[in-house]
Amino acid sequence: MPMPPHATTFERIWRRLYLAFCAGVFLFLIAPIIVIVPLSFNAEPYFTFTRDMLALDPDGFSLRWYDRLLTYGMTAPDAVRDGAWWADAWANSQWIHAAKNSFVIGISSTLIATALGTLAALGLSRPEMPFRRAIMALLISPMIVPMIISATGLFFFYSKAGLAHTYIGIVLAHAMLGIPFVIITVTATLSGFDRSLIHAAASLGASPVTTFRKVILPLILPGVISGALFAFVTSFDEVVVVLFVASYDQQTIPLQMWNGIREQISPTILAAATILVLFSIALLTTLELLRRRTERLRGLTG
Repeated sequence: MPMPPHATTFERIWRRLYLAFCAGVFLFLIAPIIVIVPLSFNAEPYFTFTRDMLALDPDGFSLRWYDRLLTYGMTAPDAVRDGAWWADAWANSQWIHAAKNSFVIGISSTLIATALGTLAALGLSRPEMPFRRAIMALLISPMIVPMIISATGLFFFYSKAGLAHTYIGIVLAHAMLGIPFVIITVTATLSGFDRSLIHAAASLGASPVTTFRKVILPLILPGVISGALFAFVTSFDEVVVVLFVASYDQQTIPLQMWNGIREQISPTILAAATILVLFSIALLTTLELLRRRTERLRGLTG
């Protein structure tokens, strides 16, 4: 927003200082993320900018670490890249295996978290619900309790229940972590919901299921999808619980990166991080579009 014509010299200087401070804070927050992108194209196995990179010499840049994401763990990485080569990569590449685990666990846990979180938010939104605040605090407690405590508790519980080192155990654990995000986003959407619509639907003979499907769900859908995206990101980024309850064959992308840092320092991790950053940007863009749609539905914007 431009300064008004009547602004004094002091106000103009103060505004410039304010903008400079905001730019500094933004750079401080975003710099560690931005710096990994060019480093992931380093032709050398270093985590620093080489002389060729600083001189913008094309020989200093390479896609070798992105290629390494495909070939690491393959039985014949140097073979001709035909159908057999891609089949080998799909079956044996450790990074592809980790990506498959991340998506399967993330999607499964998101479906469970979205269903349970939406039902909980609908129940908590009813005025006659007793102990609403206490139940709400209990349901969102996984966001507050330190992750290491939750992971330790899950490990001992799963060991007794036979769920340790199983996909079901990881999915249920990630669903537990994602439910609070769904509850919060759906509850926020329901705060502007006109409950007279439910009474109107009931007076016209609609069943509760029909009322939910035809009236409630279309209006709260942006909040449901936003909560589902948050739940998915939480599962996709989670590593502490997976460290405790997963076996070697159930490695996700964060766990693969963690093991890579411990066992062999390679810019392959930077290539994986760059892809995750782009993936996160796509999800954030989706969330922003959903937020704008929610505001339009609630009449807050034109």
